[in-house]
Amino acid sequence: MATVALRSPAGRWILVSSILASSMVFIDGSALNVVLPSLQKSLQATGPDLFWILNAYLLILASLILIGGSIGDKLGRKKVFMAGIFIFICGSAACGFAPTVLYLIAFRMIQGVGGALMIPGSLSLISSSINPKERGKAIGTWSAFATVVTIGGPILGGALGDAGLWRYIFFINVPIGIAALIMLGLKVNEIKDEDSDSSLDFPGAVTIALGLALVTLGFLRMPAVGMDNWQVYLSLIGGIVSLSLFVIIETKSKSPMMPLQLFKNQTFAGTNLLTLFLYAGLGAGMLFMSLDLVQVQGYSQLKSGLTFLPFTLMMITLARFAGGLADKYGPRWLLIFGPATAGLGLLILSFIKQTNGPADYWTSFFPGMLVFGLGISFTVAPLTTAVMTSVSDHFSGTASGVNNAISRVANVFAIAIFGALAVLFYSGALQQQLKTINLNPKQKQEVMVQAANLGNAKVPQDISAHKVVEKAYHQSFIKAYANIMRIAAILSFLGALMAVLFVRTTFIKLNKT
Repeated sequence: MATVALRSPAGRWILVSSILASSMVFIDGSALNVVLPSLQKSLQATGPDLFWILNAYLLILASLILIGGSIGDKLGRKKVFMAGIFIFICGSAACGFAPTVLYLIAFRMIQGVGGALMIPGSLSLISSSINPKERGKAIGTWSAFATVVTIGGPILGGALGDAGLWRYIFFINVPIGIAALIMLGLKVNEIKDEDSDSSLDFPGAVTIALGLALVTLGFLRMPAVGMDNWQVYLSLIGGIVSLSLFVIIETKSKSPMMPLQLFKNQTFAGTNLLTLFLYAGLGAGMLFMSLDLVQVQGYSQLKSGLTFLPFTLMMITLARFAGGLADKYGPRWLLIFGPATAGLGLLILSFIKQTNGPADYWTSFFPGMLVFGLGISFTVAPLTTAVMTSVSDHFSGTASGVNNAISRVANVFAIAIFGALAVLFYSGALQQQLKTINLNPKQKQEVMVQAANLGNAKVPQDISAHKVVEKAYHQSFIKAYANIMRIAAILSFLGALMAVLFVRTTFIKLNKT
């Protein structure tokens, strides 16, 4: 397959269209976290509702993303990429008009279908089209410019959230997606392996989608029904059985959607383990920090978005540089330094107590955010480069799909499990706080009922000690937040350990067999 230079017109159009499409996902994720308090108030959503709004999209995405990467390799990367963009913007528009929580959850699932076709396509287009010697720089450019495009995500989300216009977070995807479709349609050629077997592995597709969906659903039900519940057991057991069947099917299939020999490559296997740990920590840390800033520390949603600005600026300035370093020296040391530094940043952030709001930002959140941003900036491009260059171009879509599936599954598991843990930590801390407050048993029960809402807990109207109970709510959330951030830090350190154990500077590519 012929490749093009990064600086050529063809290379630039591929890069720009990939950046625009990816930006929709980044805006949707970063801005949505910031507007959650506004959305929660507008739709009268409970704490579990918020987790479902986040995870409905991730549930479908994680279930189908491997299929999206595989069919892109087989049927044409540009064609499948464009189909994913179209479905994603249709789902986004529907989310913007959603009248209730249930409608919003359903429309987020449509976004997930589009994302499953679109997300593997962006990196697959770059990896299969750009000259191998420039791929690390191309991926670094993709990381940096996608961040530039989405720099307004948290800030815009905060401004719209404060104004009660959270729906426009979804509407903004529509013009971006249309622009990407026009560029792809007019300026980018179809990219497909001419000798590729176009037959689809339907048994594999069904079992992997069902397996990932059931396992994810099992974790998502934990916060609502608890871990010791038949729904959780049935979902997890069914998911494990389906995933086991998928492995058996893939070993016998003539055209498997996920060739298992990919995992014989130590670097490919190791970078995916790194992704699992790092993105679990990243997803949980970013979510709970957003909730802490607005619901406990007294930041407006706009100012909450602005607190992530150092992180964003470091991604802009360092991602391309880190990608170039990975091209020149290999990604191993970057993938040790980056996750370890990110973990240190999360650990620093975990020690923040009640502050005086934005006035204390520079001495509270800024140092940890700076260290955290430095770590992630030196990780993203080298990690993607390591994954995509450890396999042959023939498997680029599949490799991207596998890595993206793992990052999304990690995010879902983190939010579901950490959501359950946060309620547990919060309830335990609140019970300790209530021992020092003069309330009768009925009033204490009313106060405890609000624990499911975490930082959005409201003091019951019949309680006179309003300020005291409100302070107890805040202190309990800060305790839960600290525990969650420290677990997230440990996960990041485990990611660095995976790089130590498995990632090699020199790759042995697995070619098409």
